[in-house]
Amino acid sequence: MEGFEVVTSDDRKLGHVVEVHDQHLIVEHGLLKKARHAVPAAFAHVADGDRTVRLSVSKEIVETSPKLENGSIDTQAVAEHYGLAEGTPAPETEGYGELLPDDPALSADQDAFRAGREPADKERAEIREGGLEPERDQADAPTGYLSDRVRGGR
Repeated sequence: MEGFEVVTSDDRKLGHVVEVHDQHLIVEHGLLKKARHAVPAAFAHVADGDRTVRLSVSKEIVETSPKLENGSIDTQAVAEHYGLAEGTPAPETEGYGELLPDDPALSADQDAFRAGREPADKERAEIREGGLEPERDQADAPTGYLSDRVRGGR
């Protein structure tokens, strides 16, 4: 694959492959000021017939990716730039369903319970049973009708 021409998803020529290292294509581009960028192999599709590598990302994304420094690849930075899962650390729950106290996956009911409030489903049940608004049961309590607010309306 070394020496193959690299074409991006927006059909622009980027440069050529100088080497393949650790599941990354090292692409060199530029006329006078050469720059090298690592592109994950997951984004590369080889067309052997015309010695071309087509990328599924745009030229802008490759050019803004981390440059190689002294020939070494910062795999963490490259993965983060391209949005790959290996660019982010594993979640602390590790898929076992155990949540941390400040985990954003907690429900609103769990947050309310921790704050000392009643869960929403319990409040709704009390409202249905008439437990939260006892003043509505009184005969002279306003009902909310316009006729109740105007003198002589009843």
